[in-house]
Amino acid sequence: MSSRILNHPILGSRTGRKVWFSFDGRQISAFEGEAVSSALYANGIRIFGHHHRDNGAQGIFCANGQCSQCMVLVNKKPVKSCMTPLAEGMVVESLDGLPPLTDDEPISGDPTSDVFETQVLIIGGGPAGLNAALELASFGIKSIICDDKGELGGKLSLQTHNFFGSVADCYAGTRGIDIGHILSDKVMQSDKIDVWLDSTVVAAYWDKTFGVAKRGQMLLIKPEIVLIATGARERTLVFPGSDLPGVYGAGAFQTLVNRDLIKSSDRIFIIGGGNVGLIAAYHALQAGIDVAGLVEALPVCGGYKVHDDKVRRLGVPVWTSHTVLRVNGHEKAEQITIAAIDKNFKPLPGTEKTFDVDTVLVAVGLSPVNELQTKAQEFGVKTFSAGDAEEIAEASAAIFSGRITGRTIAREMGIDTTIPSEWKTLSEILKSRPGITWKDRPQAFTSAVIFNDYGRRIFEMNPGEFSLTTGRFSSDFGVEKSARDGEYSLESFMKNAELYKTRTERELPVHPVIHCVQEIPCNPCTMACPLDSINIRGSIMGLPEFTGKCFGCGKCVLACPGLAITLVDIRQDPTRKTARVTFPYEFLDDSPGGGKGVLKITDIEGEIIGEGRVISVVSEYRGDRRKLLTLEVPYELRNKAAGFRLRPLDDESVPEKTETSDDPIVCLCERVRKSEIVAQIRAGVMDMNQLKATIRTGMGACGGKTCTDQILRIYREEGIDISKVTRPTVRPFIAEVHLGDFLRAERKDNE
Repeated sequence: MSSRILNHPILGSRTGRKVWFSFDGRQISAFEGEAVSSALYANGIRIFGHHHRDNGAQGIFCANGQCSQCMVLVNKKPVKSCMTPLAEGMVVESLDGLPPLTDDEPISGDPTSDVFETQVLIIGGGPAGLNAALELASFGIKSIICDDKGELGGKLSLQTHNFFGSVADCYAGTRGIDIGHILSDKVMQSDKIDVWLDSTVVAAYWDKTFGVAKRGQMLLIKPEIVLIATGARERTLVFPGSDLPGVYGAGAFQTLVNRDLIKSSDRIFIIGGGNVGLIAAYHALQAGIDVAGLVEALPVCGGYKVHDDKVRRLGVPVWTSHTVLRVNGHEKAEQITIAAIDKNFKPLPGTEKTFDVDTVLVAVGLSPVNELQTKAQEFGVKTFSAGDAEEIAEASAAIFSGRITGRTIAREMGIDTTIPSEWKTLSEILKSRPGITWKDRPQAFTSAVIFNDYGRRIFEMNPGEFSLTTGRFSSDFGVEKSARDGEYSLESFMKNAELYKTRTERELPVHPVIHCVQEIPCNPCTMACPLDSINIRGSIMGLPEFTGKCFGCGKCVLACPGLAITLVDIRQDPTRKTARVTFPYEFLDDSPGGGKGVLKITDIEGEIIGEGRVISVVSEYRGDRRKLLTLEVPYELRNKAAGFRLRPLDDESVPEKTETSDDPIVCLCERVRKSEIVAQIRAGVMDMNQLKATIRTGMGACGGKTCTDQILRIYREEGIDISKVTRPTVRPFIAEVHLGDFLRAERKDNE
């Protein structure tokens, strides 16, 4: 039975040449060139083998070549299925136990010695690396981009949502997949940039060369400068059942769903309320996958509130101050149990809830991929970093970071150029955590602004120039002028507050309502309005304000990356019993609400406040795939209606199955349990290299990328200062290299 997404509201349908291959003797088909792991998932295969140590079931985990959970045999050779493209006639077998030795004919040839010189080597073809290469090319500097995937763009290829940030500086308002294509096209058109795809930089050497495993060959690059733009890997979380197939990273989920158009699950649960987890919940709903819920250990979700709000409005239960206790199942995830926690993050007995699911997504943060940077610096190579390899932040920040770092490298190479001070300021803004959340944000419907308690607080924070004529602050706040002239005191402001409030009581027949109440870096709505009626005062961290002119075009609704603007129209019903509200809509069903055409409408945070009748679903005209859904709602709810329910809010617990060991697996590659690590720590082991030698933590194919942070957490739990713990030694290679790649063999056709 196929698990393909036949039609996606943003991505459409998958096309390509179908090929036949076998899995454990069964003949199945998939698309030529897609990852073997995706081809197996598309055919309903979730278990790829069993571990040699304890027969534990194996499946995908990162889908990014960073671990070894998806290992299979392809034509009798062990490979990572997520990094192996499918070809006609492949014989794929599950890997049960250790891979067998084969009697292949020996490969003969001379050792490879090709060395390619370049001014700059850029490791990573994601948003930071691409923008850096383009900036360098603008100064005539040549670079080589190496990326281990078959296409440029990095994680942009997984992001179907519209980006936040600045329209002018980092493509805010454009979908990540489209940004990836824009940047890739520019790079491919440059004669200063050489692109090496399917090329994994596996080592930095003492002679300042870098080893690259490129399509069956081992090559060397000797740069003057290297830029590390390798991005980040997902952090994991250890709990009973975290090793089961079906428990994997949100990035792996987005790879399956958004890159390969595979309905990887029927019902998922998400651990982590940052932007990655919240966005994954939305992507799941778009793909027709039910979301049983999301759990976050902190009192509030750490992601943007607009992301949090939109999934709550659609009917996804979000439990804050909760944690995962365990995942149960036989050889695959079948249930998750969560519980409330106290201020010390300890589970509270009696608060457990259990849900039936087939997939659990772990979205608990990212760690920079920086092994190559560490070795390069050790050998004295001039090294720079950009994007998540430098600092974990939003993708919009990575785009701008690449531009700044590219210019920094140009200066290092003697180019007479400067980095504008406003670039650095904007860079810091784009990296900002969410700012103040205004709970009682007013809405303005004429050219004046409602200055209630919100306005008073803004005035106190910015005692600037306030116009008695317009009832508005000036765009620059005029702080110095105000202090000098003393014209506009807080007392004067408050004295006239009622006057300004009465000016706003006449509601425009058609007007936007902005449900964005948290300070985040974003400005597409201000660029979308043809009447220039939406403005942000100060930096792009400010809240957008509607200033009173609107003819109902809906462009602001289409432009908002957070889906946080609705358009209210009170012209249709002179009796003022109903109004029409238009919402952004990114789902496939053009007849939502079933046969009755009625949807539950919600307020900004997802509470149901009434019902709305579907009037229309209209495709917008910019080619950005977002639609406009118009509902007829009770008149008194017109300005409160912020969203609609897509699924019933089902948060009922079910009886728990108990099949999972309470002693969780920490090292997935070698199946090392927590109790084994604790025993070593209590015996006095303070060197993780010793753990590697005795119980084999970090000895597997991932080289400790997955388990190192978790082992350090166990040290902390044992009351040990981790600054006194010796970290594992990083050595070449950071990824597997076939021995045959080191020989120049005649059979290779790419010489």
